[in-house]
Amino acid sequence: MSATASAAVPTVKLLIGGQWVESKTTVWRDVVNPATQDVLARVPFATADELDAAVASAQAAFKTWRKTSIGVRARIFLKYQQLIREHMKELAAILTSEQGKTLPDAEGDIFRGLEVVEHAANIGTLQMGEIANNVATGVDTYTLLQPLGVCAGITPFNFPAMIPLWMFPMAIACGNTFVLKPSEQDPLVTCRLVELALEAGIPAGVLNVVHGGEDIVNGICDHADIKAVSFVGSTKVGTHVYNRATLAGKRAQCMMGAKNHAVVMPDANKEQTLNNLVGAAFGAAGQRCMAASTAVLVGEARNWIPDLVSKSRTLKVNAGMEPGTDVGPVVSCAALSRVNGLIERGVAEGARLVLDGRNPQVPGYEKGNFVGPTIFAGVKPGMSIYDQEIFGPVLIIVETDTLDEAIELINRNPNGNGTAIFTQSGAAARKFQEDIDVGQVGINVPIPVPVPLFSFTGSRGSKLGDLGPYGKQVILFYTQTKTITQRWFDDSTLSVGVNTTISLR
Repeated sequence: MSATASAAVPTVKLLIGGQWVESKTTVWRDVVNPATQDVLARVPFATADELDAAVASAQAAFKTWRKTSIGVRARIFLKYQQLIREHMKELAAILTSEQGKTLPDAEGDIFRGLEVVEHAANIGTLQMGEIANNVATGVDTYTLLQPLGVCAGITPFNFPAMIPLWMFPMAIACGNTFVLKPSEQDPLVTCRLVELALEAGIPAGVLNVVHGGEDIVNGICDHADIKAVSFVGSTKVGTHVYNRATLAGKRAQCMMGAKNHAVVMPDANKEQTLNNLVGAAFGAAGQRCMAASTAVLVGEARNWIPDLVSKSRTLKVNAGMEPGTDVGPVVSCAALSRVNGLIERGVAEGARLVLDGRNPQVPGYEKGNFVGPTIFAGVKPGMSIYDQEIFGPVLIIVETDTLDEAIELINRNPNGNGTAIFTQSGAAARKFQEDIDVGQVGINVPIPVPVPLFSFTGSRGSKLGDLGPYGKQVILFYTQTKTITQRWFDDSTLSVGVNTTISLR
């Protein structure tokens, strides 16, 4: 953190009222390439006045945007998805430079967000109300799904393309206006996506961008003109956002921390299962809220540990820009220190370190924040590496004798983001999906994030708020249902007198 912006590197701008403006703040943070430690840009921690200006811009734009026809809104997002496709390589390169994930994974990050943009273009069928004719004599009732007003989104560092694209396209397509606060660690690709959104035709003031830390987050939660807040990030911050925003009378949805278990049955297809586990545990350097970070080996599947270690050793650790890289750096020096510290605690608390990925040699990137694939066996609940979300390329292995024990173990964990089972038994799969208390379940699918036709349905300690992001659920989150009951009179239905009862006849 620095007090002033340096002229040697570019500064990240705020978007207010359709204009990219330089912040007047005195507090800046470096945006750093995690593979090299090169400073790419400086991001401002916006002032309270700048947040107020962004919200005021959104509030003014809402007056006209809410009246914009569904067809106009849909065509903007049709154009937007085209622009994202055309700029995919550029966007991926920006994302990799500031976040660290490999170029193919960066393209995947963008593509999963692009799917939501495509869904937003279908707003004409998504935002339809209901009607019932003649609910009483000459009386019809129908509903409208009307926009709320100014909405806001707070997004994390690990998916700087996908998660902003979860938020503002659906909110804006519903007729709302939006204030976006990207992660201060990697805001460059988010801002480039916003530039493309403006190019697609989103009017001035409908989408605004502010940057910052705790003060801006609190300002968003407290601001009287913001009606709804969407958040993805850590459990600590998400709980704070949910409590503060709802106390201020806002709608809030907070997707938070996880500890995702992948159950491996002895009858699972061994090669497919091992490939899936390794990819889901170590992809994106483990910095996914849906990473399969905990393998639960049931019965004879415990004999697969040497094969799992052997396959993990084959992954290539390098800078995300380098061809053939499997595992890039973690996002920051602080993240590297935290991951290495948890590995040390795992050893100290008695887990068996069967693959140590600390301090890998990466020629040409000696300053990078690298941790190689790391595996612990003999892990028990109560150990730090089990109880905490490591958010690094660390896979922990727990062993159980039966599927019932595996289900009981997972259901005792406070998190409920995602889980998976690998088996060739339909009976085992059905039992698992029925008895497991986790919101998103994969059957021979390691990362069961649904496509936007559905919604993200993490549960328990991984989610606060009833409605998930994107899909049908988010239409309800970003709209207010208004019910209209109407009767039109003609000579044959004129009232014959005063009726003091509550019923309609």
